[in-house]
Amino acid sequence: MSVSLDEIKKLKELTGVGLTDAKKALVEAGGDFDKALEAMRKKGLTKAEKRGEREAREGLIESYVHGNRIGVIVELNCETDFVARTDNFKSLAHELAMQIAAMRPKWVSQDDIPEAERTRKREELVASAKADPKNANKPAEILDKIIDGQLNKYFSELVLLDQTYWKDDGKTIGTLVKEEMAKLGENIVVRRFARLELGVSED
Repeated sequence: MSVSLDEIKKLKELTGVGLTDAKKALVEAGGDFDKALEAMRKKGLTKAEKRGEREAREGLIESYVHGNRIGVIVELNCETDFVARTDNFKSLAHELAMQIAAMRPKWVSQDDIPEAERTRKREELVASAKADPKNANKPAEILDKIIDGQLNKYFSELVLLDQTYWKDDGKTIGTLVKEEMAKLGENIVVRRFARLELGVSED
């Protein structure tokens, strides 16, 4: 199994392990970068995960207005004022604001989704699945897996960190943030955001 040197280096940067260990992880994951990163995350090997335990109280508030019709304010936190003033950090905040303007997320992370909303959507999907004649003879466990998949897809499109990055459909916003954490050497937290669209009431 051959893996690219660029991906090995990228995994090395994100995890802090040596090139040999990074290559081994990619080979074991069949060349799937996200799978290799997740495997190392579960082992507690990623530097970004370790940094995520550190407190982030500095940062900045970025604003972005698109065509005088859509406005976004996002709070992005880091550990030190020094990092908050770097071009990389400011650029990340701007990219997040543009992502929010374009993709209309409702929550920052999965943890922010109200349980009542999860329950409501699940019940809606269950009712829809039961009403579909194609599912009449499917075992309950198979139907549950289908509904779980639909539920995950639905919320991933509404959760900022799970959304596909508008500039690169090969990564999520969560991955983008972790990459910047690796570059800047600090914990970075997307704290909150607000999105306004002219004439539209945000739910």
